Amino acid sequence: MRILGLDVGERTIGVAVSDALGLTAQGLEVIRRRTWEEDVKRLREISEQYDVSTIVVGFPKNMNGTIGPQAQAAAAFAERLAAELGLPVKLWDERLTTMEAERLLLAADVSRSKRRKVIDKMAAVLILQSYLQAHPLSSMDRNW
Repeated sequence: MRILGLDVGERTIGVAVSDALGLTAQGLEVIRRRTWEEDVKRLREISEQYDVSTIVVGFPKNMNGTIGPQAQAAAAFAERLAAELGLPVKLWDERLTTMEAERLLLAADVSRSKRRKVIDKMAAVLILQSYLQAHPLSSMDRNW
């Protein structure tokens, strides 16, 4: 079972998935948002394809820790997604992940047009990787 990481924006959803052991996050795609039904359909397909057990949604708190409109929208999205897919959906603090993704892509000398296409996917990877590092054993029942 894997964990899905999402960076939910108004126009796009960055998607990442963990490896089977729950150690690393890999970027999958950027979903261009259309309608709720189409967005959920694609997320359901991904969840089934990768045998997802949990979904982590980036929770964009303000820098002072308060909950603003974007965080409220992420929480509403997460609640609705959990009801639709019947999977646990967790919110995870994503402060500065988009800026970190931009910094990493700049350091890798990725062109501006290419950065725009992958930044949301990179932010989803950073959100999920942060979650995996904070929850090393909660993502799987490992019998090592």
